[in-house]
This record gives sequence, C-alpha cells and structure tokens, in this order.
Amino acid sequence: MNNSEIGARLGRRAFLAGVTGAVAAATLPMTAAQATPAANASGDAFPSNWPDPEPYGIADTRVDLWLREDNSFILPLEHRPRDPANRHVWMRDTYVNCFVVDGRPLYVATGTTRVPGLDRAAPWNDGIFVWTAPSLRGPWRLADTTAIRPGAERGKVWSPEFVDENRPGRTVVAPWQEYWYDARFGKRGQVWAPELHYFKDTWYIVACMGDHSQKVGSFMLVSEGGIEGPYRVVEGNLEKPFGDPFVGGPAFIAPGAYHHIDGSMYTEGDDAWLVLHNDEYAKFRDDMEDIVPSTGLSEFQQTPYSPEPYLEGAYVFKYGGKYYLMHAAWDRTSVAADGSARYAYDPPAPGRTQYQYDAVVAVADSFEGPYSARWNAGVGAGHNNLFTDHGGKPWATFFRNPNAGYWSDPSRIDDSAVPGVVRMEWTGPEGNRLYVQRRPGQD
Repeated sequence: MNNSEIGARLGRRAFLAGVTGAVAAATLPMTAAQATPAANASGDAFPSNWPDPEPYGIADTRVDLWLREDNSFILPLEHRPRDPANRHVWMRDTYVNCFVVDGRPLYVATGTTRVPGLDRAAPWNDGIFVWTAPSLRGPWRLADTTAIRPGAERGKVWSPEFVDENRPGRTVVAPWQEYWYDARFGKRGQVWAPELHYFKDTWYIVACMGDHSQKVGSFMLVSEGGIEGPYRVVEGNLEKPFGDPFVGGPAFIAPGAYHHIDGSMYTEGDDAWLVLHNDEYAKFRDDMEDIVPSTGLSEFQQTPYSPEPYLEGAYVFKYGGKYYLMHAAWDRTSVAADGSARYAYDPPAPGRTQYQYDAVVAVADSFEGPYSARWNAGVGAGHNNLFTDHGGKPWATFFRNPNAGYWSDPSRIDDSAVPGVVRMEWTGPEGNRLYVQRRPGQD
C-alpha cells in the first residue's frame, strides 16, 4: 500500500499519508492519550507536554509520535561493495553525532552492520564501519582507512579480523573478542551498537561484543590517530568487558560470559562516564583506560515501571540544562480487561505481542538522577541516541527494528534496519520534554 492509498482511505485524516513506511489506519492504535491537549496557555513559543496515558507504563502510541516523512529521513550513506545499489545501508542501532574538529562541524555515523549472506548481524559480523559528513544531509563518505589498511574494506575501523595487528603492549583485538566456532552456530562473534565520541581531542569508540561472542559485554577503543584510527583496546578491557558478569541473555550464553551490554559514553567538561543498560553507570579514569574502580558500577535513580521490563540502549544527553536518560523498550499489545487493545511496556507473557520498539525518556536535574517518570519520545525509535546539529537543534536517530513487531512484517521489512534521523522538539524550560517533532498545531 502506498501513501496515496492511505490518504484516500482517511479523507480528512489525510495527514497520515506522511507516516513513514505506509502506515495503514488499522495499524494505528487508538488510546486515551491520542486526545490533543489544550493550546499552550502561556502563549510562549514552546509546545506543551502531552498528558500521559494512565496507568504509568501504558504506551503513548498517537500518530504524531511516529516517524514520518515530514520529520525524519534516511541518511544517504556511501555504499560499500556489499551494499545493494538500490537500497539503503543495512544498519541497526544507528548512531549519529556532530563534533567540532579543527573549527568545523564534523558529522559522524556508525551502527551495527551485517555480512553478506546473513539476514542479521549474527552469529557473527565483521566489525565497525564509520561514515563522516560536513552536514547532516551529507555527502556521507566512508572514513578513509586506506592509509592504515590498504587492502581492507574502506571505512572499517575495527574488526575481530584485525587480531594479527596485536603487538606486545598494544592490543587491537582482545582474546575474548576473537572469532570462535562451535557445532551449533559455526563461526561466532559479533560487535554491536558502536558509538563514536570525540573527547579531549581524542576519538573513542564504545561498543559491545554480542550474544554469540566468547564474552558478552561493553568495551572501549581509543584511536592513536584520527577518526579513521588506528584503534586499540583500552587497558580495562584486555581481559573482559566492563563490570562484573551476571546471569543474563539467551540460554546458549555460557555461565560467567554475560556482562553489561549496550555501552555508551557521556562527557561533560573534563569528565567522562560509561553508561550501561540495567540502570548502571561508572566514571572513567582520567587517562580513559578504565572505569574507577575497575568493577565499580553505580545505579541511576529512576522511576521504574511496575513490573519493570527489560530495557536496552541506555543513553544520556544534556539539553536545556537538564539530563535526559533514554532507553529502548518494547511496546507489547494485549487484550485489556474490558476487551480493548492494550499497548504497554509490559514484560513478555502469554497473550502479549511485540508491537513497536520505542524510545522512552526521563529527565533529571543531575546526571545521577532522580529521573522523572518516563514518556515515549518516539514510536518505533528505540535503541538510538540524541544529539544536536551544528546549529544547536536536537535530533535523534532510529533504525526500525526488523527482528520483531511492526517493522518485521514482510510488507515492511525492506524499510527496516535503516540509518535514520528524526528532528526533535523541546517543550521548553517548564515542560522539559523532548519528543519527535510533531505536526504544527498538535501540541
């Protein structure tokens, strides 16, 4: 179904024609939260917060929180030889940021990618690719790694394949990050959710070895040159990921192998912190070679759902003097007691179906918290990051999760796993919320 068909069906609600991915009316849930609140009574330039659905944990699914053609677009990343010419670069966990380097804005992009022949980034993939651009619209070019590895694929800044570059005193690939093999999966080992950070004139990559790796968890690389590298593993990850192991992940993960995943970095002034899933964070040492202490993790003060589902992709962003803590949460559909459709951030259970992978956000006055109740900042925008462009305007990334839910449907799968960005709107110093940009007049 194309957009014009949607408009014909909806008549006066033809605004839905802009919803990315050809959203049909039947797929848009109607909840109490869809009522448009009163206009901003103060008369200032900021849009209003929407009232939250009740009880806490019900998902806000109104149309204006969807990723639409008028508020988002897919980055035109330079293709690698593996990428089909008529399709976007396949990417999960899209990460984009803007840094000032040598007095000019430099946009960077990376994410989880897959190898040819596999439909996902598992049970192995071949590392981290980086793209750069002078503006958000591009042109987006692969980082020039040819001087470092003349015979390797351009733009690939790190991979388990680079293990042969290890030297005494310099580890490019730690033993626990190397590929390995077993009878069930064959070749195993993949890297997930990389992020690029420019801190104190040095490039860092925070990423995660995924479920099929020898050890599962977050690690950091530091560049000994520019954004293209060469990168090495920091001291704190030579033997293991950050933090201590605990029970988690799929059943096939060996006991003691699972650590905290989806690592991120937050910097402010001369200080830097590691941000992890499971509510955890830790401060980096001044030399950025490890966290302090090496296994020391603290917990954000949050307002959890009851019961709390599994959350992923933790990310902290400061804007307007406030701290925003973002997570990815599955909105699951079920049947409410009155027979109506229920959309909520519920844990898995019989009768509950994964629907959309949302970006839920909370706000606080300090990095540690306490953080407010969460709200949905974007339907289907989960496992992303927030950033500001060189003009100071806020944006978020998205990728449209192809593993389950709305974007896994065969009619939409070709529009999933994308390197996407969406404009965000701020509700000002009174509202202190960030949402995907809503249509004019819908605050």
